[in-house]
Amino acid sequence: MEIVGKRWSSGILLALGLGAERFTEIEHRVEGLSGRMLNVRLRELEAAGLLERHVEPTVPVTIRYKLSERGMELLKSMQPMAQYARRWEPPTNQHSAP
Repeated sequence: MEIVGKRWSSGILLALGLGAERFTEIEHRVEGLSGRMLNVRLRELEAAGLLERHVEPTVPVTIRYKLSERGMELLKSMQPMAQYARRWEPPTNQHSAP
């Protein structure tokens, strides 16, 4: 649970659950997440057994990430919290006055 409580971890897991597989796809889905921090969190989540990293021997090398069975089970428990957050998230005001 310690790793899931770290900043960005839950967003990465949710992005993977929504179908993101490649580094750049995850980076684009998690707003505000830097590439350096994504790299750190992916390694931690992999070490915790929550995701799997697959290296495809292409030129250049293609790396894909997916939730492990353990990660999928965790994601199922996180979904009600994500729904709550979406429901109560304040609307963004894109046309604010100066």
